[in-house]
Amino acid sequence: MRVPSGDPLVGERYEVEVGPVAHGGGHCVARHEGRVLFVRHALPGERVVVRVTEGTTTSRFLRADAVEVLEAAKERITPPCPFAGPGKCGGCDWQHVTPGGQRKLKAQVLTEQLAKLAGLTPAEAGWDGSVEPVGGKLAAGEVPAWRTRVQYAVDESGAVGLRKHRSHDVQPIDRCLIAAPGVTELGIESRTWPGMESVEAVAATGSSDRQVILRPRPGAQLPLVELDREVSISRVDEQELMHRVHGRTFVRERAADRTWRVSDGGFWQIHPQAPDTLVDAVLTGLDPQWGEMALDLYCGVGLFAGALAERVGEDGAVLGIEAGKQAVADARHNLAALENVRIECDKVETLLPRTGITSTDLIVLDPPRAGAGRETVAHLVGLQARRIAYVACDPAALARDLAFFREGGYRPVSLRAFDLFPMTHHFECVAVLEPVAGRA
Repeated sequence: MRVPSGDPLVGERYEVEVGPVAHGGGHCVARHEGRVLFVRHALPGERVVVRVTEGTTTSRFLRADAVEVLEAAKERITPPCPFAGPGKCGGCDWQHVTPGGQRKLKAQVLTEQLAKLAGLTPAEAGWDGSVEPVGGKLAAGEVPAWRTRVQYAVDESGAVGLRKHRSHDVQPIDRCLIAAPGVTELGIESRTWPGMESVEAVAATGSSDRQVILRPRPGAQLPLVELDREVSISRVDEQELMHRVHGRTFVRERAADRTWRVSDGGFWQIHPQAPDTLVDAVLTGLDPQWGEMALDLYCGVGLFAGALAERVGEDGAVLGIEAGKQAVADARHNLAALENVRIECDKVETLLPRTGITSTDLIVLDPPRAGAGRETVAHLVGLQARRIAYVACDPAALARDLAFFREGGYRPVSLRAFDLFPMTHHFECVAVLEPVAGRA
């Protein structure tokens, strides 16, 4: 492990003027004696006292928490959650901000990343500059219970909680305010979990399915689980393999007029309205036509592939590519009734060049947080799709890839941002691209 040089500054306090919001981590930028500080629990324009949490006298930048507010921004509120604040739970970045203020901060982050990494203004990206609320606007201090999947950490005593920011330390809690009702009613927070490293709760949307996934510490025995309702239970072993303990190994989610099997805690959007919101945005942007060919890349359990297949019809075809073996098995199960869909298992960058596909009409890609990357984007632009929908959970990765698409002759014609993770710095985007005239 690399040992930082210089004298430690952790615990030092400085009075600073807070500058703009920065990408990632829910922090804002401030300066003290010429050195950059990344400050959490602050807002742009505020004057605060910060306490350094990471860094030394030779560090290029410091990390800090705002521990005293001298001049508050108008968007500041008292955090509704008692576990939010300096040194506490790291899950929610912006409990101290009004819902409208949170969306403005996210819009500022996206604007900055588009300019810095893609050289685009909001207008050039086809974006109206807003981050859209999902499920209606919230009043100041109102906390939506949206998170249908929560992974609780467990401390040495067996108490459950959530990790502190940039730490393995556990903040014990008795209730997570953003957890969906189906998670809360399991009663996980009201009991102890001796010998467990983590306990993950899954509450499906549109069905009564509930799942708890236990990760024991090495050598520990599973506890006798008596929860507040009927629930399926699985465990994760030291080789990251999943084993059924009780009930099903999957939950059934309902979205896009279809029931989806999602196994072993696999990926599914955690806001209950996210799948329908994103499917609607993708279909609106792509406008699929009967008989067209479409690619669904990083397809997961088949959400977008299923929606596209219905629109292109029996004369069209959809190819989904996904690297996760269990997700592919689920996708094939979920879409078994659609004869115009094929799902293949491999990495997109590995399999797509081997398919022999030289052209397609439509592409939707929903890559992991790191984005698709230059090589994959270069291959996609060579397929001459009339439209491409890019679903992104990281604005920096999206902006970088938009720059690669521009190099290949594609430009964004619309961009929408959705506040699918209230109280955090995260949000989701859907960008729709078309070939520049004369370069298709």
